[in-house]
Amino acid sequence: MSQAPDPASESTSIEVRCYFVRERNVLLTRAEFSDLFTDHYLHLMENEIRHDPQNDQLLKDALAALTLHMASRPRNETTAWTLNFKEPAVNVFAAGSSKTGNVVARLTTDNIKVSSTNMFYSQVVRDEEATRQSTVVFEDYDVFNAVENFYSQSEQRPAAYFHIDAEDIVMITAQPDCDLEWFVNLDEEKVKKIDQEEELSLLETRVYHYGCGCSLDRIYPIIAGMPEASLAEVFADEETANANCPRCGARYRITREGLEAFISSQ
Repeated sequence: MSQAPDPASESTSIEVRCYFVRERNVLLTRAEFSDLFTDHYLHLMENEIRHDPQNDQLLKDALAALTLHMASRPRNETTAWTLNFKEPAVNVFAAGSSKTGNVVARLTTDNIKVSSTNMFYSQVVRDEEATRQSTVVFEDYDVFNAVENFYSQSEQRPAAYFHIDAEDIVMITAQPDCDLEWFVNLDEEKVKKIDQEEELSLLETRVYHYGCGCSLDRIYPIIAGMPEASLAEVFADEETANANCPRCGARYRITREGLEAFISSQ
């Protein structure tokens, strides 16, 4: 049972390399995700969270897809995605920030409200600007295809993901004056040889790690804002209760005494 999740400094950072492909006018972001996935699995084990293989793959894909997306975007953005799959009913939430370099994901299967189609929800915050929201429909039971569809509908430009191997993943996004004919004919074999056949310029490297940043100090405000009737259900006449972080699923034990102390401090 978590009282305070491991700090980000104890997570292993991965490096994302960002390249500009000359003449083709595309941005290529690439990373090897083994260490980030390892920290993700450690988080699941510590909080006794288990998923079947299909859902486990959805989570890993969401972590990779969001990380590469964020590396292709301005550094001052914080992004949250929710993928609502219709059948089987699954919610995949992924969030991260290029300012802090953290990325996290959570999958839920209980009490899922679904619509008639799969839905992709995006929220982006840049510094003090208002939150930008976007909602698109997608069809496949596939995270990478869902994000590609999001780019096509919301970003109004193509994007594509490719596996160099199981945990070495590439994202390519079109820039102004992109060679679209070349882009649409890309496949994994061509991407594996892209550094041999195209001129790549390294623009920057960024580092990301698996981490939520949640703590009891952040859980108590959520609990304190609940109606009295809901609080009674949470504690069920006990002095302690369990609570889960809505972002990563980390499990916390909260106490009436601690909650009252927090409310008094506010």
